[in-house]
Amino acid sequence: MIAEKLKPGDEVRVIAPSRSMAMLGDDCKEIATKRLEDLGLKVTFGKHVLESDPDYIATDAKSRAEDLNEAFADKNVKAILTVIGGFNSNQIIRYIDFENIKNNPKIFCGFSDITVLSNSIYAKTGLVTYSGPHYSSFGMKKGFMEYEMEYFKKMFFDDNEIEVKSSEEWSDDPWFIDQENREFIKNDGMFIINEGKAEGKIVGGNLCTLNLIQGTEYMPSIEDSILFIEDDEMAGKLFLVEFDRNLISLIMQPGFDKVRGIVIGRSQKSCNMTKEKWFKLIKSKPELENIPVIAGADFGHTTPIITFPVGGEAKLVAKDGKIELKIRG
Repeated sequence: MIAEKLKPGDEVRVIAPSRSMAMLGDDCKEIATKRLEDLGLKVTFGKHVLESDPDYIATDAKSRAEDLNEAFADKNVKAILTVIGGFNSNQIIRYIDFENIKNNPKIFCGFSDITVLSNSIYAKTGLVTYSGPHYSSFGMKKGFMEYEMEYFKKMFFDDNEIEVKSSEEWSDDPWFIDQENREFIKNDGMFIINEGKAEGKIVGGNLCTLNLIQGTEYMPSIEDSILFIEDDEMAGKLFLVEFDRNLISLIMQPGFDKVRGIVIGRSQKSCNMTKEKWFKLIKSKPELENIPVIAGADFGHTTPIITFPVGGEAKLVAKDGKIELKIRG
């Protein structure tokens, strides 16, 4: 199932299935709401978005799930945006009314910790969900408007196949702490590790978060898929070995022998990853020898990011130093 695209006048519901909106500054919320309203959208909020437990930076799981269930049930709501990521989304899965979602398909978008929800919803209902900007992302003063907004609008307001091009520059600044002093780095773009051509459904998002649902009914099939995977800087200098073992865990999943390709999102600066390290990591996996693999794509925990459909379609051609990546959903 693919939800209807957005049009001016549609209502977008903001919910906090991971961390609370209480952690956002007033300036961030004002900018985010205005940007969405400038798209012609009506912005409303779940009733529990500002509640917070200091240990989890979130309210209880049932309340967070209630906001999600109510957003899907509300006939006026056409899209659901998550406030921000975190560590808590898998707490609410068992309280989600998947039958309600199946009967009320609509856009659901977020990234990072939200990976468990986007993939679980797709697995349980067949609804295509989206890895893309949070509500909080719209509160970024610099580095958001052009590239990130372009892909958000292409995915949610148009019904055409989208060709993914690399951004001209990127940033890994803690912009939510300091909106003014930003460093933007020239983008070298996506690069090929394994050549090849592939078409398939998209599964993935944040790798370590996706692995939380392995072996459960909430894990989507990875057969005939092109995996979009990335990870954040939480492991610090151990990023390479952490990514490696999480990738091996995914390789061991049923159906991996029918995976058709892999697209890896850009890593953060503190991860100390180079092209050489990515090549070494991927080339050490015999299971990946015969499928195309590219890295350095604009999704993950740097900015800007694309919006891509979990359960949607991808076409990848990586040959002779050139990459063609198209998505639809």
